[in-house]
Amino acid sequence: MRIGFGYDVHKLVENRKLIIGGVDIPHKTGLLGHSDADVLLHAIMDSILGAAALGDIGRHFPDNDMKYKGISSILLLEETGKKLKDAGYKIVNIDATIIAQKPKMAPHIPEMIDNISKALSLDKSCINIKATTEEGLGFTGKEEGISSVSVCLIENL
Repeated sequence: MRIGFGYDVHKLVENRKLIIGGVDIPHKTGLLGHSDADVLLHAIMDSILGAAALGDIGRHFPDNDMKYKGISSILLLEETGKKLKDAGYKIVNIDATIIAQKPKMAPHIPEMIDNISKALSLDKSCINIKATTEEGLGFTGKEEGISSVSVCLIENL
């Protein structure tokens, strides 16, 4: 068994959609990034890649490659799952946390889990997503950005 850790952060800006866990969440601002800037899926992908010692998402999906401009991170997550399988591993479980002052994430978590489950062909019982605020502290607490962390346990096929 192997474990990987992932972290991602993006700045909140006007005139962008807020996509987290593949869910379009109604909000006055969205996350800035080359792709859809889905912090949750980016952290999960990095935890998967890290567990298998396959580098990180910047190596596989560079932000200077125009084919990834505006791409859905769900598609990148599917590709990450294929890379993991090709390397001879399967996911045991994923545990991730979204750090955001607003909006509330809890109502959207079941759909996020559904999206991740489908993208990775992974049973929903193997995916845990939670959310927290930072009580008004730091860049997330001041609603300047949103971050996410993830751990992923994998084993040989």
